[in-house]
Amino acid sequence: MIIYGVVNASPDSLAIDSIATSPDEAVERARRLLADGADAVDLGGQGSTDFAEVVDWTDEWARVEHLVPALAALGVDVSIDSWRPEVVRRALEAGATVINAADGMQSDEMWHVASDYDVPIVVPFLSGPNPREMDLVTADPVQTMLDFFEARLADADRFGLRSRCIVDPGTGFAPANWVWEQRFEYQKIVYSSLDRLRVFGLPIYIALPWKETPQHDELLDIVVRQRP
Repeated sequence: MIIYGVVNASPDSLAIDSIATSPDEAVERARRLLADGADAVDLGGQGSTDFAEVVDWTDEWARVEHLVPALAALGVDVSIDSWRPEVVRRALEAGATVINAADGMQSDEMWHVASDYDVPIVVPFLSGPNPREMDLVTADPVQTMLDFFEARLADADRFGLRSRCIVDPGTGFAPANWVWEQRFEYQKIVYSSLDRLRVFGLPIYIALPWKETPQHDELLDIVVRQRP
């Protein structure tokens, strides 16, 4: 098991204590995360919530450009969380070692970037073209995920990249436009069914709850119990 701590270069992140907009702030945040037990760092410069302003990829890159090498210098894996191929490519050139593909790897352009670098690829489930347009899941959510990953891994096979993929049920995104009680029930269903996602024989990436409430603790307990 590998634990990633989050550094957000997006100033409108809902997790305020994760925001770092300078290399010094990013390194300070990362050092705290590593001291608390994290093994690696996930960095993003564009928020994916309904509250986040969507900026041009050049602005997103400007937010993380100097943070990537500063974090990479800590000697741990650094994943770049983005749906823009332009940002992902530049981050990998600057020292990032993992792709956290916020577009769900739904474009050949992202696969082309991934094929140019020998790095792991986190493929999150999205029931829409991007995180901000996720549709409601009205059927069995896990079966919907299985169908999604079948299609994405077929794409990966075209590029010879299946073995580098990591499947992510996408609970960090979804369902963004549901009230919390509905999200809570949805996430309980998904987290209780992680064994079904092991059919692909690939690692599973889980966005753990970052709030401390009894319900979030319950979700964390469910995830821990699903370890093989």
